[in-house]
Amino acid sequence: MNTSTNGKVAIVTGASRGIGAAIAKRLAEDGFAVVVNYASSSKEADALVAELAASGAKAIVVKADVAKPDEVRAMFATAEAQLGKIDVLVNNAGVLKTVPLAETSDALYDQTFDINVRGTFNTLREAAARLADGGRIVNFSSTTLALNMPGYAVYNATKAAVEAFTHVFAKELRGRNITVNAVAPGPIATSLFLDGKTDEQIQAFAKMPPLQRLGQPEDIASVVAFLVSPDSGWVNGQILRANGGLA
Repeated sequence: MNTSTNGKVAIVTGASRGIGAAIAKRLAEDGFAVVVNYASSSKEADALVAELAASGAKAIVVKADVAKPDEVRAMFATAEAQLGKIDVLVNNAGVLKTVPLAETSDALYDQTFDINVRGTFNTLREAAARLADGGRIVNFSSTTLALNMPGYAVYNATKAAVEAFTHVFAKELRGRNITVNAVAPGPIATSLFLDGKTDEQIQAFAKMPPLQRLGQPEDIASVVAFLVSPDSGWVNGQILRANGGLA
């Protein structure tokens, strides 16, 4: 357990499974009290918090759709009431569906921008008022932004917006010793990535990085753990591509 982070409070959005769950576990191991946010997977979120509690960590479940500002405000208020002042925000919640731009429905466009962009906007805006001085914010971009693969136009557009938020918001929080960075994972072995792909497609992605494997959720959790730790205090306004050398 990291004594420098022990007792601090972290909100992790979309934390019921996949990368978010791995981040919640790692931050709990590092001494954070963790808010496990979810939008729909209550069973998984409850199971995760029970697991964290069994290991001696302090964690709570908070349901909130990050695309809705009133629910985001309520999530922050609940976190403060139950755990105390918030020190860390990890904007992990996101959706991905690959469709050619010309075939993208209005509904899919709206959903992708609502969660990936508006959701990040809502939590950042709330964090500006509520995050403790000296805090840490970690947003999520994607290495797909650097690859320009067909089918990713709308998704990439949302991640370009997140990167823009990251660069500017880091400067807007001048004077409060709060860092704002983003992680841009490469292909990670989670259901978000694996679902809908053939074994051949998955193997092709696994061979793309020089390290010749898919990333694991724990690979990204380790990067986030660094970015929210005192060791990253001089890293601010940056996009860290954690992708095994893919791009």
